[in-house]
Amino acid sequence: MIKAIALDDEPLALKVIEGFCGRVDFIDLQKTFTKPSEGLKYLRKFPADLVFLDIKMPSISGIEFHKQIPYETMVIFTTAFSEFAVEGFNLNAVDYLLKPFSFERFEKAVNKAKELFDAAHLKSAPSDLHLMIRADYSLMKIMVSEILFIESLDDYIKIHLLGRSPLVTRMTMKSILESLPPTEFIRVHRSFIVPMNKIETIRNKIIQIGENKVPIGSSYESEFFERFKG
Repeated sequence: MIKAIALDDEPLALKVIEGFCGRVDFIDLQKTFTKPSEGLKYLRKFPADLVFLDIKMPSISGIEFHKQIPYETMVIFTTAFSEFAVEGFNLNAVDYLLKPFSFERFEKAVNKAKELFDAAHLKSAPSDLHLMIRADYSLMKIMVSEILFIESLDDYIKIHLLGRSPLVTRMTMKSILESLPPTEFIRVHRSFIVPMNKIETIRNKIIQIGENKVPIGSSYESEFFERFKG
């Protein structure tokens, strides 16, 4: 599924996109926003694969908003003004939808996004992703799919692995988190990072991963449960 959000200062335009997304089985429209500031705040916490983005908005243009997105993402611009098309494509937009657009035109745009999404995930499938970690005086390769959870030990971190002994390396939680796929890993405690797909159960703010129990810190609770339920 392609995780998407939509941003437009006109609620009616968002309703159209919401309805069209509901007719496409590979688009998961998670949120819609009429205020750019709220959309940007959401994206900084919850990375999306695709943004439907209006260009002409009162507080900030979609072009400027696009430049502030904190990571690489696909964008389909939507606008009633055709003169913005060239600038939109200069930003490597997936497509440009001129309002009012039909479902057939919308479908063509999202199919382009799916082709790009599938190609990117084929090149960097989770089974192929790996990290090079320096531990025990050696440089070791670990597969991202092997990580059960990561634990902080002051100036070091302990990477717990599936079917292997844990690795301890001198690294910060912030730096290891930045090296991991942002949609697949989340920090749940000042001392713990977990992969979303390894979570088995959650009970009384305790995550169960295999035989391991990982606590959820109070300051991370809200963001974790919002992402987990999503």
